[in-house]
Amino acid sequence: MSSTDSSTDRRVTGTSERREQIIQRLRQQGSVQVNDLSALFGVSTVTIRNDLAFLEKQGIAVRAYGGALICEGNATGSEPSVEDKSSLNTALKRGIARAAAELIQPGHRVILDSGTTTYEIARMMRHHHDVIAMTNGMNVGAALLEAEGVELLMTGGHLRRQSLSFYGDQAEQSLQNYHFDMLFLGVDAIDTERGVSTHNEDEARLNRRMCEVAERIIVVTDSSKFNRSSLHKIIDTQRIDMVITDEGVPVESLKELQRSGIEVILVRE
Repeated sequence: MSSTDSSTDRRVTGTSERREQIIQRLRQQGSVQVNDLSALFGVSTVTIRNDLAFLEKQGIAVRAYGGALICEGNATGSEPSVEDKSSLNTALKRGIARAAAELIQPGHRVILDSGTTTYEIARMMRHHHDVIAMTNGMNVGAALLEAEGVELLMTGGHLRRQSLSFYGDQAEQSLQNYHFDMLFLGVDAIDTERGVSTHNEDEARLNRRMCEVAERIIVVTDSSKFNRSSLHKIIDTQRIDMVITDEGVPVESLKELQRSGIEVILVRE
């Protein structure tokens, strides 16, 4: 081991130094997991949980099942609300939504995941006809009320007011007797190695069920979500059929997606 490696090891043995390293990982990845940090620093999971509790009190992180998420400036330490998300990258989201809506043809059966980008897709479907659409998003469903040619199905279930989305056993069971041509999946984070992920465990589980009943999985996300990971993984990146994003996507991420045989549509603002 080199002297540089040795000094690095020494730097992370103290409590304050270890917590600083955890903060760096939170900023880089968006989330951390207790077991991973325990193995990385060679300390017990109890010690790591104490570290995360300390960071939560400082307003740096919010603890979740199995780990923690970065607060990203949210005063409550929770994930941003739908209202907060909808104000971010609005023009890009509408460009992505327009490209997504153009893929939907008469006779198609589609799932629109909850989220602000899928909400924009629903708004673009006002003149579609002979389409069946299912969603777990209350705001998405409301937007589809204006699309008279679209037959609307709602998953039902428990409502998460933070995201205006339904989840739970009822939502998951509502999918089991259907088969859809495509799923438009909004994500909180996408990393070519770690996969597609989201903040909430219940939504991740429902999203996985959506993936199982859809012929094609189409991820719709602006480029700010790349090279990040949230706590709860949905699927591996290799299971995606298409990504619709903007031209700000990192070059290496774009190349890796294309090497994996994933079709990528890039939109301009």
